[in-house]
Amino acid sequence: MNPSTLVQAELLLPHEIHAALAANSVVYIPLGSIEYHSRHLPIGLDGLNAHGVCTRAAQQRGGIVLPTLYYGTGGGHTTYPWTIMATTQQPLVELLETSLTRLAQFGVRIAVLFTGHFADEQLVMIDDLAKTWNEGGSTLKVLPLSVSQTSASLAPDHAGVFETTLVAALWPDRVQLDQLPSIIDAPAGDPPGSVGYDHRHDPEHPLWGVMGPDPRGSDLAQATSLLEHVVAWTTEQVERFPNR
Repeated sequence: MNPSTLVQAELLLPHEIHAALAANSVVYIPLGSIEYHSRHLPIGLDGLNAHGVCTRAAQQRGGIVLPTLYYGTGGGHTTYPWTIMATTQQPLVELLETSLTRLAQFGVRIAVLFTGHFADEQLVMIDDLAKTWNEGGSTLKVLPLSVSQTSASLAPDHAGVFETTLVAALWPDRVQLDQLPSIIDAPAGDPPGSVGYDHRHDPEHPLWGVMGPDPRGSDLAQATSLLEHVVAWTTEQVERFPNR
């Protein structure tokens, strides 16, 4: 990898950080979760997507990316296998506030809280944290963003077509649709007129844990264009943010 493309803070030397932030004083903080995403996707998907979007945004428009915080909060999968969630937002807020305090002391102008885990509790957490912080008079301002907020042609979901397609652009070998039962042998069988996907919390359902359109019909050829759209949307939000 060309060293000039490195934006991950943990890989950078101090003089490289100073140069990057002198050019564009933006620090991305990717947020995710450790969470079951059915049988065909990695449990770290939310963080992998967040980190992938943030690193590409920083590579294109400047800034650096802190290591991903994988412990999210909220959502309907907290009791699923290989899901490890914070039971409240308190420990996450404490970590983020500590990070923001130090970034402010370093003279950073913008911190982007970018979450790939978009349970309601997680979105409320970053929105409330940003609001409270921005009203506190710090020269550092916080921009909360979620991968679910983009105007992509695919609607956000959990382990469905959207998340499957996005992570396929970043980690294609981590999408293994053949781990799901055949759509011919085990069709989704969603009840007629059903609203939502709560019935898929049943471990016997062929799409157990998938809250979205059946990923077995995913057109993964869309993966690159979806990622490009999300990255472009992210950089646009940062560039429009008033603390530049």
